[in-house]
Amino acid sequence: MPLFSHRHNSSALPTSTTTNSSYSAKDQKLHKLNSKISLPILLFSLLSIFFGLAGIIFAVNAVRRPSPLPVYRCGRSEDTFRAFYSLSDSRKLHDNGALLDRPKLLGFVGIQTGFGSADRRAALRSTWFPSDPDGLLRLEQATGIAFRFVIGKSEDAKKMAQLEKEIDKYRDFMLIDVQEEYLKLPYKTLAYFKAAFLHFEADYYVKADDDIYLRPDRLATLLAKERSNPLTYIGCMKKGPVITDPKMKWYEKSGHLIGNEYFLHAYGPIYVLSANVVASLAAARNNSLRMFSNEDVTIGSWMLAMNVHHEDNRAICDPRCTSTSIAVWDIPKCSGLCNPAFRMKELHNISMCSKSPTLPPDDR
Repeated sequence: MPLFSHRHNSSALPTSTTTNSSYSAKDQKLHKLNSKISLPILLFSLLSIFFGLAGIIFAVNAVRRPSPLPVYRCGRSEDTFRAFYSLSDSRKLHDNGALLDRPKLLGFVGIQTGFGSADRRAALRSTWFPSDPDGLLRLEQATGIAFRFVIGKSEDAKKMAQLEKEIDKYRDFMLIDVQEEYLKLPYKTLAYFKAAFLHFEADYYVKADDDIYLRPDRLATLLAKERSNPLTYIGCMKKGPVITDPKMKWYEKSGHLIGNEYFLHAYGPIYVLSANVVASLAAARNNSLRMFSNEDVTIGSWMLAMNVHHEDNRAICDPRCTSTSIAVWDIPKCSGLCNPAFRMKELHNISMCSKSPTLPPDDR
């Protein structure tokens, strides 16, 4: 008996005609379904291609078009000099034609000034301080030091309007968001160091008053000196009795915290802090540092807390022009030049002050 039985049942096998008609119906349904699916896909594909091309065109234009140069604001401070140079592609502050966000410098000098000191600023611009932005740039390139007048704000609209006119003319200010008052000088000084550190990457930061005669070339030589201690505080160091009588000049309201004699600290008209010192000040919360009545004492107290190296240099508090003097002012008679608007020009007309070599003959 055979293992398989081959039975042919004609009724179980579809005929050729039936098969063809069945496939034809399926094809029509599949075609209709594909038509319904393909239309949205086609539209989506076209839109994707359109947006892709638009993105490519935008990217190409963005690359070809020069990016806008920034206005150099930092928190609530502004460097009007760099803001001025950022307005024109023809004015560049770096060798490769770019404006740096935080340029590297040997030093930054902030000349503290006020709303009532326009005559002092005019005297400075007619002597050792350049009177135009290009001159200020040349001085920076020659010495590695940037110079700015530093001023706060006033609620007097007339004073602010006059300041704006002066800014538009000279572009040599750093503006900081503190109230410009003599009794708030410690707060202004801290704000200055914070702003200077954020705007500039300098090896040293200098605080100077607007009533001293300065030799920028000799200051650069001082700052370029090799030092082993990264925490350095340079100035004309002093000590003295604490003034506790409210009727006397230099009265110290918190004198009871100090004692009878001040600790070693620099005279206020000019002193220098190294970058590491200023970095610590910049990182400090404003209310974490004690403020004394006098700005130089306040800075000196912070320096004690930071364990800095005190470098005493009498060349930055010279009472007369010499072959080595860096800063000249009428110490100890005045904390700066007496009658600075006049004395600044008087000193500048002396060859020893303005025209003597950077280094004395024995050191060249």
